[in-house]
Amino acid sequence: MEFFAVPEPLRSQHDEMRQELARAVAEGGGTGRAAEAVIEALRPHVAKEEDFGLPALGLLRHLVAGRVAPVMRGVTVMTDRLKVQYEQMLRDHEAIVTAVNDLAEAAKQERKLEYVAFSRKLLLHMQTEEEVLYPAAILVGEYLKLKLGEPGPA
Repeated sequence: MEFFAVPEPLRSQHDEMRQELARAVAEGGGTGRAAEAVIEALRPHVAKEEDFGLPALGLLRHLVAGRVAPVMRGVTVMTDRLKVQYEQMLRDHEAIVTAVNDLAEAAKQERKLEYVAFSRKLLLHMQTEEEVLYPAAILVGEYLKLKLGEPGPA
């Protein structure tokens, strides 16, 4: 049972985004340059997500089944870090949105409509992170603190 891993569907989505951006870079022109800017904006942000933002979500199926174990305590360090950096994660998204919108515009001008659609998909992914995934990860940590008898916020 791997507790501290980004769930496969989320990891897979990140991998697909990386591959799609690599294809866009290979297109060259304005689309390629804009895709490079998206990669630069995304790289440090996705590293933070995969390091401490999303691994807690790997526990959800265990928690729903009522399985709580002391080994899970380690995830609260990650979720506490996410709480501290939450506002910065949202600011990261603002910069990424600008880069993604530039990609969509370049792709539209060059009639590379698959990258316009990809841009919409990427924006929706970020909205899902903001509205569902980050809050759920934080709640996992708070739930574990309650179940494992750790002190909550001061």
